[in-house]
Amino acid sequence: MAKNMGFGPRGERAQAGFQKATKEQRDVLLRLMSIVWKDYKWFILVVLACILVSSVTSVASTLFTKALIDDYIVPLTQVSNPDYSSLWQTLFTLGLVLMAGVVCSYTYNRLMIYVSQGTMLRLRKRIFERMETLPISYFDTHSHGELMSVYTNDVDSLRQMISTAMAQVFNSLITIVVTFTSMVVLSVPLTIVGVVMAAVMMLTTTKLGTWSRGYFKTQQESLARVNGFIEEMMTGQKVVKVFCHEDEAISDFEVINEQLRSSAYNANKIANIVMPVNGNLGNLAYVLIGVVGATIALNDFSLFSVHFSLSLGTLVSFLQLNKSFSQPITHVSQQINSVLNASVGAERVFRLMDAEPELDEGTVVLDHPLGDVDFKDVDFSYVEGKQVLFDIDINTNPGQKIAFVGGTGAGKTTIINLINRFYDIQQGRILYDGIPITDIRKDSLRSSMGVVLQETRLFTDSVMENIRYGRLDATDEECMEAAHRVGADDFIRRLANGYHTLLTGDGGNLSQGERQLLAIARTAVANPPVLVLDEATSSIDTHTEQLVQRGMDSLMAGRTTFVIAHRLSTVRNADQIIVLDHGRIIEHGTHGELIEKKGKYYQLYTGHEI
Repeated sequence: MAKNMGFGPRGERAQAGFQKATKEQRDVLLRLMSIVWKDYKWFILVVLACILVSSVTSVASTLFTKALIDDYIVPLTQVSNPDYSSLWQTLFTLGLVLMAGVVCSYTYNRLMIYVSQGTMLRLRKRIFERMETLPISYFDTHSHGELMSVYTNDVDSLRQMISTAMAQVFNSLITIVVTFTSMVVLSVPLTIVGVVMAAVMMLTTTKLGTWSRGYFKTQQESLARVNGFIEEMMTGQKVVKVFCHEDEAISDFEVINEQLRSSAYNANKIANIVMPVNGNLGNLAYVLIGVVGATIALNDFSLFSVHFSLSLGTLVSFLQLNKSFSQPITHVSQQINSVLNASVGAERVFRLMDAEPELDEGTVVLDHPLGDVDFKDVDFSYVEGKQVLFDIDINTNPGQKIAFVGGTGAGKTTIINLINRFYDIQQGRILYDGIPITDIRKDSLRSSMGVVLQETRLFTDSVMENIRYGRLDATDEECMEAAHRVGADDFIRRLANGYHTLLTGDGGNLSQGERQLLAIARTAVANPPVLVLDEATSSIDTHTEQLVQRGMDSLMAGRTTFVIAHRLSTVRNADQIIVLDHGRIIEHGTHGELIEKKGKYYQLYTGHEI
C-alpha cells in the first residue's frame, strides 16, 4: 500500500523549493503575528513593557558590577577602616530593582501562556468553521488523518512558538537594544569586537536554519501521512484481519514510519547543533574581548585621534554585558526548532483556513416544496476530461418512487449527489418544483430532502439525540414515533437504557442493521417531502428488511423518493425504474414494462443472459 502512496526521498525536493519557501515562511509568520496582535494587542503591549523592565533591571545589575569594583571594592581596600554603610544601601536598592525584574518576568510569561492558549482557541474555531463550509469534493481529496494532523500537531506547534519562542524573540530584541546601548557607553572598541562576533553567530544561525527548514517541512508532511495511515488501519481493522494482511500492514507502516524518522532526524540533527555552535562562538567572543580589554586597560588606546582607557570594573561589566548581548542570539537558536515547525504548521493551518468554501449563489427559499425533481440533458464530470454522466433526462411527479439500478460505476450515486448539490453539473439543468436548483439556497434545498446513506454515521450521544439529529426541534414523542414507524422501536427498548442508551464509536455497540435502522429513523423524524435512499437496507437481514420495508412504505407515502438498491425485489413497486450503464440511461419504465422488454433490467432481475 505505502509504496503506491507517493512516499519517497524528499531531501532534494525540499532543498530545491527552499528559496520559494523562505518568503512563504516570512509571510506565514507575519500573518500569524498579525492575528495575535489583532486579538491581543493590549496584552502584547503589557508583555513588551514587562520585558523592557526585566531587561533594564538585568543590565542595571550588570552595570552595578562596574560601580561595585571601581567605587567600592578598590577604594575600600585602600583604607584602614572601611565604611560599608553606603554599600549596603546600594545593595538593598539593587535587590529591589532585581525583584521588580522577577515580577515583570513572571508576569509576561503568564500573559504569553494566556495569549497562546487564546490564539489556539480562536484558530481551532476558525479552521473548524471553515471546514464546515467546505464542499464534499474537498473531503474526497484530503484524508481524514491529514485534516486531524492540522488540528493536533500543527496547531500545537503554533502554541509552542507563541508561548515560548515569541516571548523569547521579544525578550532577545529588547535585551539586545538595551545591552548594546550600555556597551557603547562603556567602550566603543570592545563593542565593535562584540558586534563582529554577534554577526558571525547570526550568520551561522541563518545558514543552519536554511539547511534544516526544508527537512522540517518534510517532517510535518510525513507526520500527517503517518497519522492518516494509522487512522485508516484503525477504521479498517476488520478488513485487514479478514484478508490476513496484518504483516503487510506492519510492513507498510514501517516504510512511512522510517520516512518520518529520517526527515525528523535530518531536521533536528542540523537544528540541534545551532546552540552548541553559537555557545562556543560566544565563548570565543568572551576570550577576544577579555584580551582586547586587558590590552586597552594596561596600555591606553587611541582610534581616530580619540583616546580610550578602561578601568577594571568597566572591563568586568563589559564582559558580562557581551554575554548578555550574545546570549539572546543563542536563545533564538534554541527556539529554532519550534519556529521552523511552527512555520510549516502555520502553512498547513492557513491552507485549510484559505480553502475555497462551498459556493451558494441561490436565493430562492422553498416554503412548501412539492418534491418535483426533473433532470434535463445533464452531463457531469468529477474531473475535467472524464465524463461520468451523459444526457440524463428524468421527469418525475411529486409523490413518485424512482428507482435507479445498474452495475457498479453506472452513475447511480452520482445522480443522488447532484440532487443534493454536493457537486454541480457542467451541462444541462436540474429542476426542483420547476426551479433550477442553482437558484435555490443550498440549506433550503437540502433541508427539504431526507437522505439515508449506505455508510451509516452515528454520533457519540444517546439514541434519542441521534434520531433527533434529523430535526433538532423534534420532541421525544416524535423521535419515538419515527423509530416505531421504521421498525426500530423494538430493538431500542431492549437496549440497557432504551432511548437514553449512550452510543460511542459510531454506534459500535449496535449491529450494522440496527445502526441502519437508526439512520432511517433519523430521516423519518425530519419529515421531508423528498427521500433519498442510497442502499438504505443493504446492511439489514431479510427478516428485518421485511419489517423495515413496511415502515419505509409508510414513510414514502406521498413523498418523492429516489432509491438505489441492488436488491431489485425492493423496487418492484417503483413508479419509474431507471436503468443506468456507464453513465447513460439505457432503459426506464415500470417493473412490468421492463420485464416485458427483456433488456438489461430483465437480465439483472432474473439473472438470465439476453
